[in-house]
Amino acid sequence: MEKTVIVGLDIGTTKIACFVGSKNEHGKIEVISMGKCESLGVVRGEVQNIDKTVEAIKKAVAEAQERVEGELTIASVYVGIAGQHIKSLQHRGGITRSNADEDEIRQGDVDRLIEDVNCLVMQPGQKIITVLPQEYIVDGTHGIKDPIGVPGVKLEAQCHIICGNVQAVKNINKCVEKAGLEVKDIILEPIASSESVLSDEEKEGGVVLVDIGGGTTDLAIFYEGIIRHTAVIPFGGDIITKDVKEGCQILEKFAEELKKQYGSAIASESKSNVVIGIPAFKGKSPKEIKQQNLAHIIEARVSEIIDSIYYEIVNSGYENKLGVGIVITGGGSQLKHLTQLFEYKTGLDARIGLPTEHLASTNEIDVYASPMYSTGIGLVLKGFESIEQKAGENSVAPGGEVNPGVGEGDGKGSFFAEFFKKSGAMAQTFFEVEDKKK
Repeated sequence: MEKTVIVGLDIGTTKIACFVGSKNEHGKIEVISMGKCESLGVVRGEVQNIDKTVEAIKKAVAEAQERVEGELTIASVYVGIAGQHIKSLQHRGGITRSNADEDEIRQGDVDRLIEDVNCLVMQPGQKIITVLPQEYIVDGTHGIKDPIGVPGVKLEAQCHIICGNVQAVKNINKCVEKAGLEVKDIILEPIASSESVLSDEEKEGGVVLVDIGGGTTDLAIFYEGIIRHTAVIPFGGDIITKDVKEGCQILEKFAEELKKQYGSAIASESKSNVVIGIPAFKGKSPKEIKQQNLAHIIEARVSEIIDSIYYEIVNSGYENKLGVGIVITGGGSQLKHLTQLFEYKTGLDARIGLPTEHLASTNEIDVYASPMYSTGIGLVLKGFESIEQKAGENSVAPGGEVNPGVGEGDGKGSFFAEFFKKSGAMAQTFFEVEDKKK
């Protein structure tokens, strides 16, 4: 039996990850392969160095390709886009049906309306990335979620339009194409992440998705199953690491490990009598910092990020309609006590979102049960959603050639064990001692 295979490419500030996935008979995603590489050419979600980004994409794809069995070749990908250049706006568009003799509105009418909105003239240097209809209006009747089958002549839609810098979009396309791949579609990363960590019930009840990446924090608000507001905040996990680096006057790689091992978003939750030894520059004596002082540095910056998020929530007008609260995902969400600080600062319930909502139960599911993979797995999900919406098309492999039984071989565990052994934490660098003076 042939399988449809989708490839998602997450081009982030800290990593570039390539996910190859298929769907099983239960509609769940099976991750066939994954490759990951450090991202050196991307700053705050935008490609700054094309050559370095191309090299990183090639390495990530090659690593994913190594694990793919049979004749499957990674040829085309669904790519995520983020960055502080991303903007959103509301627009009401409409068409008068030329085929009004047919009583009911058809899919072709809806497609023509969306195509019409996509032709909207933007500000110089801006390009429409996605048009998301929030509600349809048929002959003046509002609040229609699905207009297909509804009789009417005038079809309108209230749309949420996401746009970005033309050059930033071109740079992503150029990098992927120079890496020898075809771009099937470009998808906003918080929308992709929402697919992997949110349920339909949460989207219906009102929820804020907060995706804390390396360079930016992306936000998407859902209510009644519809995306209502999106925003990009130009701060992420990297800015917290830089604060630790400057506060402790250490190398950035040590600051990152220090944040991961001992960092906390709430200073009062850290031990006041624990001192952490930090490696110094060559020829210098090791430094020491109290764990609670480290947490003070981190809490100050995280509080600033949460304040920006809360401003967007209030600005959206949906603050009092968020029955579910906040779901936090992305690599930056792994900071200890982060949900407690979110709840304290916003007054909303908060939880960490893991990309396991639509994953098949396999031996490797624990490998992907990390919020840092939410976007990559979400891109695979969006890819399947895209091809399933194209009626009349055959099930082909947008991510490569179809190969019967792909992903069903032995030796899978050894690859992932070796992969995460290589990309896991660096050797224990820090040590903690009791502060006898306390």
